[in-house]
Amino acid sequence: MRNWPNWPYRSIAVVLCSAALLAGCGKKEQATAQRGQVVAHVGDEVITNQELENEFRLANVPPDKQKDPEIVKQVLGQLVTRKYLLQQALNAKLDREPGVLLDLLRAREQVLENAYLLRSVMAKPPTKADIDRYIADNPAKFSNRKLLQVDQIAFPLGPAAQSVVESSRESKSLDEIDQQLTAASIPHGRQSGVLSSGDVGPELFDKIEAKKADDVFFIRSGQNGIFFKVLGEETRPLEGQAAANVARQLMRNDALKGEIGIATYSANMEAKFEGEYQQIMQGQGKGQ
Repeated sequence: MRNWPNWPYRSIAVVLCSAALLAGCGKKEQATAQRGQVVAHVGDEVITNQELENEFRLANVPPDKQKDPEIVKQVLGQLVTRKYLLQQALNAKLDREPGVLLDLLRAREQVLENAYLLRSVMAKPPTKADIDRYIADNPAKFSNRKLLQVDQIAFPLGPAAQSVVESSRESKSLDEIDQQLTAASIPHGRQSGVLSSGDVGPELFDKIEAKKADDVFFIRSGQNGIFFKVLGEETRPLEGQAAANVARQLMRNDALKGEIGIATYSANMEAKFEGEYQQIMQGQGKGQ
């Protein structure tokens, strides 16, 4: 085990109490689970129908597929494995490790953070007029949408990859970029793909429209970077209910970013930093 000579004992006590409360709640929920709700037992742990339904939700399994034997077998099997490993971890008293306790509290904070943000966004759904206006204001995503056939190289972003990104922005060949990523030992994959004009942003799409035959472009997609060369394009408008569904999701994403921005500003207004962190955070604020 690690030695924690300077660990603040009061913090450990708070964490232990929080973990005890979480464990107590779990036992209470199991004790009150009705026999008809239980779908499996794994040692002392039970799996309820509500837990299985939640796994379907998190895996985006549509309702009409939730009775499919193969899907049920896969999802329930993963849940059984997790419950088994939970028991092994508890038997090994890993839930008492300071680092594990902090991870548990962090996971709880993240779940509650996401739940709060989602509830805030869902409380203000866009009207039909809002959706129609959004579609009209974003023709590249809808009425003028184009599908771009591309040759692309995708790779995870990170400190090592960033230097390759910077040095490759003016490259005219994916082969050259492929070689640089290989030399830097950055895992990557090259394949043909399709990008929508709505996925690349209006500024980049304008550059693509004015492209030369050997131009290579770069975009970020989540935690990945993508270098690509356009091989061809075709107009494929997005209309009707399909357009409305996409617009609603994009507007929700924008609203979520707005809520995060407001929360970040409010949090920094309330926060009081101590010692060197006060100078660091104030300096960061001035640089923004």
